[in-house]
Amino acid sequence: MAAREAAKSAATLDELRALLDKFDGCALKATASRLVFADGNPQGRLMLIGEAPGREEDIEGVPFVGRSGKLLDQMLGAIGLDRTKVYIANIVPWRPPGNRTPTPVETQICLPFIQRQIELANPDILVCIGGPSAGGLLNLQGILKNRGRWLSYQTGTREIRAMATLHPAYLLRSPIAKRLAWRDFLAIKKALG
Repeated sequence: MAAREAAKSAATLDELRALLDKFDGCALKATASRLVFADGNPQGRLMLIGEAPGREEDIEGVPFVGRSGKLLDQMLGAIGLDRTKVYIANIVPWRPPGNRTPTPVETQICLPFIQRQIELANPDILVCIGGPSAGGLLNLQGILKNRGRWLSYQTGTREIRAMATLHPAYLLRSPIAKRLAWRDFLAIKKALG
């Protein structure tokens, strides 16, 4: 409830970041080095949301900067985009210990903040990267069977086209799946038209 009330009170992305900095309702904050809020262009038409920061992200305070981030940058580059044209965040803004997947409880605690971040950024297209993000924001279970489909995300004031795709960390472990992610990114490029 505290997260919901705090998130609702933010009128700008800077206010939301300041509220998250002060928020102590998620235990992950105590084990992380810093808040990893976002990167890129908040006015970009495309918003990408991952699951949680990893080690490199926790050190730098920027989402998707490790090996997965480098692959994500290449994927964006392949469709003519870069970080100056997209906005990138995570469903959970603090690194879980040992780079583990955030628990459903941790995701639920942080959900009002990312929902408000989406509202404030107001993208034309929302892409959930990986299972935890797709599950938390789009209620999808099973990323492999649900990726690549256009869905609708409701902000409360408008509907945003949304899609789930595979996480670059998964693609690094299973390179054969890169062809699936490529199809998703081509669909994103076409939608941005």
